[in-house]
Amino acid sequence: MHFDRLRRREFITLLGGAAAAWPLAARAQQMPVIGLLSGSSPVGRAHLVTAFLRGLRESGYVEGENVVIEYRWAQDQYDRLPDLVAELARRRVAVIAAIDTAAAIGAKAATTTVPVVFASGGDPVREGLVASLSRPGGNVTGVSFLASETGTKLLGLLLELLPGVTRMAALVDPKWPITGPFVADLRAAGAAINNPVDVLPASTGGDIDAVFARFAQKPVDALVVGGSALTNSRRVQIATLAAYHRVPAIYTLRECAEVGGLMSYGASITDAQRQAGIYVGRIIKGQKPADLPVLQSTKFEFVINLNTAKAFGLSFPPGLLAIADEVIE
Repeated sequence: MHFDRLRRREFITLLGGAAAAWPLAARAQQMPVIGLLSGSSPVGRAHLVTAFLRGLRESGYVEGENVVIEYRWAQDQYDRLPDLVAELARRRVAVIAAIDTAAAIGAKAATTTVPVVFASGGDPVREGLVASLSRPGGNVTGVSFLASETGTKLLGLLLELLPGVTRMAALVDPKWPITGPFVADLRAAGAAINNPVDVLPASTGGDIDAVFARFAQKPVDALVVGGSALTNSRRVQIATLAAYHRVPAIYTLRECAEVGGLMSYGASITDAQRQAGIYVGRIIKGQKPADLPVLQSTKFEFVINLNTAKAFGLSFPPGLLAIADEVIE
């Protein structure tokens, strides 16, 4: 008799606990799911994810509270992107946030039904992501920060700091989708001043080491580092090698100047990710990608690292210091 009463008490307790858990489980199942997709790895991307989550929060969504996020990283193996998109589609995500250009192109190619919001450094029309900026059409929209069109400006800033240099090179990742237009812009700028730019490809960390080792035999006066997932994740390696080989370099990412790069000029990628987060929130609320015009980032930043300049024995002209958005001392 005592055993029966004990068993019944345990059953009631268990039932009560399960009943309390049911609403939580049901709520989790009812939360919209976002697929966050990147062609790169999580290394060096935490600040971009944080910026995206900030924009999402501005739209009223907080991860774990009223929205679930499924993260997928291609680890620089871009042929994996279609399978990752298929995984997210099976998970029935409400929208895919493609946080880089490779992910955007991969998502666009892999689905015509799941809404996609991108943050891309290229021209989304030229890349085939949207029909036009004002009327994207289809299932894709997002934010463009036009990193592919900064070659002329980067070269100009280098020449203001180092007038008269003749041996200039560019380190770029040939596998990155926007490298072609970026290199074309850079070469056109060099040709216009009769100062050709030697383009050096690097698709791995080992390739980056090899490029800088080459400078021991064939020195350069200045280096332009093109933007890509690789140069972002390897920014400490590149800045360290540039300092060791005493090669003044300009970067497209402010994050590179923050870790010891000499200077950087480019759109604020974190601001673009924040805007992408806002767009994702609007789509979850019911708006369609076709009705949301592609946003163009208007926040460009010129960052100077004076500590690195001193180590190189360089002095920035007052004119450059005056236009800098940030001077790191």
